[in-house]
Amino acid sequence: MSTRVLVPSGVLGLGFDRDALARGVTLKPDIICIDGGSTDSGPYSLGTGTSKYSRAGCKAEWRELMKAREALQVPLVISSCGTCGSDGMVDWMFDITQELAIELNQSIKVALLYSEQSPDSIVERIQSSACHALEPAFSLNESLVKECTHIVALAGAEHMAHALQSGADIILTGRATDTAAICALPIMRGEHVGAAWHGAKIAECGALCSTNPTSGVIMLEVDEHGFSVQPMATDARCTPHSVSAHMLYENSDPFLLHEPGGTLDVTQAHYEQSDERTVRVMGSQWHKATKYTVKLEAARRTGYQCTIMAVIRDAHYVANAQAWINRLSEFLDKEISTSMSLDRTDYSLEFRLIGIDSVLGVLENKSGNPTEVGVLGIITASSESLTEEIAKLINPFLLHYPLTDNESLPTFAFPYSPAHSHRGALYEFCMNHTIELENPMDAFQLEIRQAGINATG
Repeated sequence: MSTRVLVPSGVLGLGFDRDALARGVTLKPDIICIDGGSTDSGPYSLGTGTSKYSRAGCKAEWRELMKAREALQVPLVISSCGTCGSDGMVDWMFDITQELAIELNQSIKVALLYSEQSPDSIVERIQSSACHALEPAFSLNESLVKECTHIVALAGAEHMAHALQSGADIILTGRATDTAAICALPIMRGEHVGAAWHGAKIAECGALCSTNPTSGVIMLEVDEHGFSVQPMATDARCTPHSVSAHMLYENSDPFLLHEPGGTLDVTQAHYEQSDERTVRVMGSQWHKATKYTVKLEAARRTGYQCTIMAVIRDAHYVANAQAWINRLSEFLDKEISTSMSLDRTDYSLEFRLIGIDSVLGVLENKSGNPTEVGVLGIITASSESLTEEIAKLINPFLLHYPLTDNESLPTFAFPYSPAHSHRGALYEFCMNHTIELENPMDAFQLEIRQAGINATG
């Protein structure tokens, strides 16, 4: 026996090859799994409980997957709904599912797995020594926990299995590990546990493990000995190199991957090219943990930001852009202190020179000869009104400040009016911890709903 898992893409909203999806459907997978979340773009999505991806884009892709599920009559799972996996984003994804079920004339049973945690529950676990810091370690206290706008726990294979056992047609989950949804059914069906976890790690980002990463669609087949993986796009191949290299993706250890309930160990894994486009892997191991833990993610608001942009093109100023910024920054700090009675601890004003060092800052070791340089000012303070006041104060100097005292005032360019833009609230990740659970479902809730033409209420 084997279990086939069709993975359309690394994340819903990123896009996938529709022809490749159709090719995957013809191979009759036992389940369709796709991720919906990520922390790649920072803490804003979790801080606000909103999706990074377009609702219209997600709906268009989900439509294709719901049609594929209907044709196959197999479960369709999306984990970490709406980027951050908050309870609100699970409901957001259900709303999309309900709309599509009606439009497609489908009647479906939907399981919603919620993973958001209340601050009080986390405080209780801290007090009972059931919350532990990961590296880099920092302590948690009640005050910090209460500041969090959203706290989520990352579901594992056990939570996915619980949802699958409900018999739901579609499963929408809160925050989960990238691998959990993919490995759950193979494990439930008695396939090799190490192979299921390893295959899930390889397939988590769709065709990223192939020679054509943008094609999206991957078929994973797990059996009692190992797994095979192949891309569904005709112009893509999996190779031992492309497959084995994916263990390095978003993982600090190329051989070990820590998950809820245990650790994947690929030290003894062997990769071989079984045909021109398919790689076969055997030797993966799963080491069960003595305690069941799930990781926490949380975000809190730390202030507000406003940006201001100017462009310098004068060759003299382009060549001396950093010296100009240094002189301007010192002058502006004095102006802000004098005019607004603010101390440097009350705000942050940072300039990045686009075209020179905007990515690496002081770590940049390459130099070029740009024709023009963008000057991005980033203002951070405790309120939105304060960031705007600082932006307005520095505006004329960003437009007309000289490099030396003994020269005429220069004139630079603002690319738009007004030159400043509000970025709104600023968030930071503030937990790198796990919590112990006696039962995997202790911190999670499962709800069953009916969607589509026979839905009530």
